[in-house]
Amino acid sequence: MKKQSNKNLTSFSDHLDEQYGVKGTETRENYEQGFEAFKLGVLIQELREKQNLTQEQLAAKCGTTKSYISRIENNASDIRLSTLMRIVREGLGGHLNLTVGF
Repeated sequence: MKKQSNKNLTSFSDHLDEQYGVKGTETRENYEQGFEAFKLGVLIQELREKQNLTQEQLAAKCGTTKSYISRIENNASDIRLSTLMRIVREGLGGHLNLTVGF
């Protein structure tokens, strides 16, 4: 069987460059920040569900509200570092590790 190549394929990196500009541009940086917030919300939701917690139960464990947990999980709210640490530590029983990349 002959291997077919598709010259119309675009890498994800090239797609991002085309849609949002190259890294370092304001539009691309806004996209990257939004994507990080989205990933954080998904991560919290996955960890909560893995522990069979409802949003309400997680909120009660870490001293916040169900609506705030929902807003975080749905990328509709910025989250303070202190609140994130409390959600991870008290609500989910984990430890938060941060890295900074350049």
